[in-house]
Amino acid sequence: MTGSGATRTHRGRKSRSEDEILYDRELEDLPPELRWREWMLRVEAVIFAAVEPVSRETLARVVGKSCSIELLIDDLREDLRSRPYDIVTVAGGWQHRSRSAYAAAIRASQAPTRSSPVSLSEHEAAVLAAIAYLQPVTRGELSKMFGKEVSRDTIASLRDAGFLGSGPRSPTPGAPYTYVTTRHFLSAFGLETLRDLPDLERLEDAGLLSRQALEGDALPMRESEASEND
Repeated sequence: MTGSGATRTHRGRKSRSEDEILYDRELEDLPPELRWREWMLRVEAVIFAAVEPVSRETLARVVGKSCSIELLIDDLREDLRSRPYDIVTVAGGWQHRSRSAYAAAIRASQAPTRSSPVSLSEHEAAVLAAIAYLQPVTRGELSKMFGKEVSRDTIASLRDAGFLGSGPRSPTPGAPYTYVTTRHFLSAFGLETLRDLPDLERLEDAGLLSRQALEGDALPMRESEASEND
């Protein structure tokens, strides 16, 4: 039995090795110009097909080791300059996004799109914004900031939408759960990292957050905590 298992393992390793050999990433038989163009097409195809933003590690699987992903993306974006869509940096990766100038046309067409528009109540949007700026933060701290209880249903709704995840336990008595935003949150709102969150003045003007509440009743987000969601 041991020998049989070892044989299967060996065959599995051989199969993976053969796959790597069969898929030619380096394209050394092509002239440099054609090689670069093929890498561009491969990268664009992967980004186009992907549901979520595509990381550098993923794109590196389809191009040669000497290929600069950033330069490749720059050339792709140049090719797309006259098109109604672009390749943008979001949530730590790259994704195809329609240009904002054509948003009205897309809405008017009523055509199903890949990503559903973010639909939140005013209260849910305010709670999500507070978590984005204050994370990791407990439900009790949020309730204190808003001056009324933030319900479990509100948190559950934001979690179901994929915007929130569980953070570390709070060091306060009872060690309650804290909440943090997710990579999907960054993707849905077109952010590369949490450092791209809008200025507090813009949120105050929209009536979503109070600078006094953020600076007074709750602790500001620390850079080390923000990096966990980059």
